[in-house]
Amino acid sequence: MPKRTPRATAPRKPAATSPSKARAKARPPKLLAGGNPQVAKADGDAPVQAYLAALTGWKRDLGRRIDALVVRTVPGVRKAVKWNSPFYGVEGQGWFLSFHVFTRAIKVTFFRGTSLRPPPGGGAAKEARWIDVGEEGLDEAQLVTWLKQAAALPGWMA
Repeated sequence: MPKRTPRATAPRKPAATSPSKARAKARPPKLLAGGNPQVAKADGDAPVQAYLAALTGWKRDLGRRIDALVVRTVPGVRKAVKWNSPFYGVEGQGWFLSFHVFTRAIKVTFFRGTSLRPPPGGGAAKEARWIDVGEEGLDEAQLVTWLKQAAALPGWMA
């Protein structure tokens, strides 16, 4: 077996961001089934805005409208993306709302929906209630009423 000769090694330079890595970071999120964007879990407005920007067509307009109504109705709202969905909450109280994109609708979920009056009528699971909002649009007045109620309740702690 030949003997290996040790080579002199130069000190390593910090790795520079390669052009391929830079392009990878600039790519829009992958769209999952129904057009729901795959966005990494993160707290704050920036990941929610990345999620909304990745939506297409009427879903982008509707998602942005829902986000704007939440921000206008609940001052200081806390935002995050979890499980490829935007979440909205009140600091110290937990999450009160989330939405998720499907092929024909955006499912808007109130985590304490059974406590809302009138309760959202689209679907139910334990305390949660949701509505499916399609391309035809949103009853903004009703959503604002629910948002005010939901933000005042103890939320879901995740």
